[in-house]
Amino acid sequence: MRKISIIASLVLGIFTFNIAQAQVTREPWTAAELKSAEDLAKQINNPSAAQPVIINVGPQAVIKGSLDAGAAHEHGNIDQLKSILAKQDKNREVVLYCGCCPFEKCPNIRPAFAALKDQNFTKPRLLDIPKNIKTNWIDKGYPVN
Repeated sequence: MRKISIIASLVLGIFTFNIAQAQVTREPWTAAELKSAEDLAKQINNPSAAQPVIINVGPQAVIKGSLDAGAAHEHGNIDQLKSILAKQDKNREVVLYCGCCPFEKCPNIRPAFAALKDQNFTKPRLLDIPKNIKTNWIDKGYPVN
């Protein structure tokens, strides 16, 4: 009887774990779609490198050469992002960034990245900014506007 109880407990535990995993919110990006700040800075600083379209979806376009779509959580700015994207080659690398705060708190990156993916770009990227744009870009001396 004890053996059946242990097996039942294990099955229940696995079942509960699988339900919990299914309820975890999935990010709209994959690890491969994240781009490090260092890699983007090198790319911007290399005139012979293919240059991505860099789009700010947060409070301010700080990165050199970036376009400003505005904070993605604010009314109308996803349409602004889509308007910018409509003018771009679908095979060109597109890097979105916000940098207002860490990813887990950011209200802008998820709707913006989902909109980018919905537009069927082949090289969608999200700039990996673990803390904020000041710490992870400006303070490192990376190129700014």
